[in-house]
Amino acid sequence: MRTMSMTIAVSVVMIWFVVAPSTFALSLDDAKAQGLVGEKTTGYLGLINSSNAEARALVEDVNQKRRQAYDEIAKRNRTELRSVETLAGEKALQNTKSGNYIEGPGGWVKK
Repeated sequence: MRTMSMTIAVSVVMIWFVVAPSTFALSLDDAKAQGLVGEKTTGYLGLINSSNAEARALVEDVNQKRRQAYDEIAKRNRTELRSVETLAGEKALQNTKSGNYIEGPGGWVKK
């Protein structure tokens, strides 16, 4: 039961981050489509092109918000933060659109 509620909570959080308005001119979807950022197995975004300052700022902002949300979920479910991050990473990789980057065993790969 606890796993189910955590799964639902993580899914809701992931949906919120996808549709949440951004203060950046570069949206998360645009950054993914341009190959600037990708989803990591840890539940966070990774920067693929480190020379793009706008993408770097977007990654930092989204990851900070995700960390806060994951921490709240972990506390609410009385589980470790790492468990929530791992589950969120699995969901993010599954939900990544074809053609966008995900973290693989050897580095970044297009899904």
